[in-house]
Amino acid sequence: MKKYILPVVTTFLLVSCNKIEEKIDQTVQETTEKVQQKAQQAVEETVKKTVNESINSITNSQDVKFNEVFPNSKSLISEEKGKKIKLPTGTEGYVFKYKADIAVLLPFLEKQATSDESKSEKTARKIDGQSIISKISLVSKFLPENTFDTSFLEDIKTDKSIQYYKLKRFPNSSTIIYNPKNQTIIQYVEVNK
Repeated sequence: MKKYILPVVTTFLLVSCNKIEEKIDQTVQETTEKVQQKAQQAVEETVKKTVNESINSITNSQDVKFNEVFPNSKSLISEEKGKKIKLPTGTEGYVFKYKADIAVLLPFLEKQATSDESKSEKTARKIDGQSIISKISLVSKFLPENTFDTSFLEDIKTDKSIQYYKLKRFPNSSTIIYNPKNQTIIQYVEVNK
């Protein structure tokens, strides 16, 4: 009987050890999967939260009038729309869309008061719009649909008559997109501090 007990006990122990080992492996694998899943959920939630905060900081913009930023301009522009925005980087700025005669508008903007003449330009300079188009295209890819009307992007990509200007009158730095066909102007004013 002793002959049989030792091999049976040994076999029983081996089988038990194998089952315990399998159970440990299964538990470790399940735990690893759960940890990975929770980590992935945490990353996704963090990314969503960051993106939403960034978008909210842009989309929770305030209406603003052109005359509030550039006093004495009421007679220069028409069909005005303006927003004050704060970008996720902390930069403040304004986006305006209006109609105006560029030949009258540019001299008006060039005469705006500045807090530091050494950091300011005296005249607006015409620039190549390709970098502006690239920046707008890049930003529009990350915004959810219906955040901003980006239909004008197709116009500025295809219409070769569109003109682009830069003017820095510290602390304001303006980027101006002008469509001579309908005298529509889109102006981004970055406020430097």
